Amino acid sequence: MTVVIDRLRHPEKAHRPDQEIPRKPDWIRVKAPVSREYAATKTIVREHHLHTVCEEAACPNIGECWTKAHATMMIMGDTCTRACAFCNVKTGLPGPLDADEPANVAAAVKKLGLKHVVVTSVDRDDLADGGAEHFAQTINAIRVQSPMTSIEVLTPDFLRKDGAIATVMAARPDVLNHNLETVPRLYLTVRPGARYFTSLRLLEQAKELYPEGFTKSGLMVGLGESREEIMQVMDDLRAARVDFLTIGQYLQPTKKHAKLERFWTPQEFAGLEQVARAKGFLMVSASPLTRSSYHADSDFAALKAARAAIK
Repeated sequence: MTVVIDRLRHPEKAHRPDQEIPRKPDWIRVKAPVSREYAATKTIVREHHLHTVCEEAACPNIGECWTKAHATMMIMGDTCTRACAFCNVKTGLPGPLDADEPANVAAAVKKLGLKHVVVTSVDRDDLADGGAEHFAQTINAIRVQSPMTSIEVLTPDFLRKDGAIATVMAARPDVLNHNLETVPRLYLTVRPGARYFTSLRLLEQAKELYPEGFTKSGLMVGLGESREEIMQVMDDLRAARVDFLTIGQYLQPTKKHAKLERFWTPQEFAGLEQVARAKGFLMVSASPLTRSSYHADSDFAALKAARAAIK
């Protein structure tokens, strides 16, 4: 019912038989995951009854990342209360929170031997705090079992959930990540349930609440945005003191999702990275296959080194 209602309100998300998905260029194709290491990671995820954004969002990097045991944990179920036009995670009414999930995530992190872990979630607008306390419990559980593991959380915007970001930051994640996803002009069609300046303010608050931590945000390109609009978003993020920016290519999951307008070339991504670094971000990752948690472990090490170099 939720999905049907959303598509009636937002007809641009409805199935369009004439909307063909463009063929991927050579620079964005990846091999199917077949390694033994990939299978081992999948086994651990299943043993602990966990969801991963790698699978739910059909990430193209899953083969590479899972071969290195780098799985991005997705907490609070596999059903989102929103229906963003770009996202492949299913929409509907989620079930109750699993009280054992923080401990299960922590056990999986320890078994995988992760030096850096990324924990994300679906949007849970049905919860009074948007799931902020569940995030905090998960952070704390990982710290108990893997005290040397750095923790990155990729959170929702906690729209209209007063005090939620304070709850998360009180648990002191090493990195607070929240993606703006696209430029303000496209929010109505791409992120209809979100507000650009709410997301921007969340990142600003995270830095205010825990200045020693890092903040991070990401953008997709290929949805019809202009280069000038991306430049303005970069400036907005720097004004909010965001440390790390990721920029990747939007890949249209199905015909019913937001239309892919074009593929940006590797050379264009290199240009965006050069501009972003000039604007003062400590760390920038921009490439066709860049995603929020792609190479997050090595990027976190580089992020710490970049901060140390300017002190």
